[in-house]
Amino acid sequence: MILGTDILLKLVKEQNLVENLSERELTSPEGAGFDLRIGELYKIKGSAFLGINERQTPEIELVAKFEDSSTASHTIQPGEFYLAKTIEKVNTPQDITINFKPRTTTFRSGLHIRTGNVAPGYKGELTFGIKNDGPVPVTLEMGARIVHAQFHLVEGNVNSYQGQWQGGRVTTEGKEKQV
Repeated sequence: MILGTDILLKLVKEQNLVENLSERELTSPEGAGFDLRIGELYKIKGSAFLGINERQTPEIELVAKFEDSSTASHTIQPGEFYLAKTIEKVNTPQDITINFKPRTTTFRSGLHIRTGNVAPGYKGELTFGIKNDGPVPVTLEMGARIVHAQFHLVEGNVNSYQGQWQGGRVTTEGKEKQV
């Protein structure tokens, strides 16, 4: 079951479900969830390793960051891939999971947003992949709404998130053992 905005706003207030929501989302969210904003944009470089017991994600380079006092932006050329971190942080309780849909203006602009899901028990900012699959450059302003989060109620037992991405980390620091 997808939770409606009346329930979500109550959970934001009472349980800090989502931190750093924009005023727009706190007063008049659209649909059945919240739009999340891009806070940091990273270019990836180097190489990666995904093994059975170990992994190493590529190095990252911060190319743009949201700051209240200034407007930062970055242009993504056709074919380029970046990682985007949200301004918002989630504090997912044991009975909720979060799934994401790209905002339609992203694909109308040629951008493909690569998303995952958030497991119960995860706390931190969220990271998404962004690739310009279109034929034109797209400039992203930091703070723009980029993805729509839908919150689903989980029935039955769950195992709390135990992974190493807890807290909003974007990449590994060298090769590490998977939990």
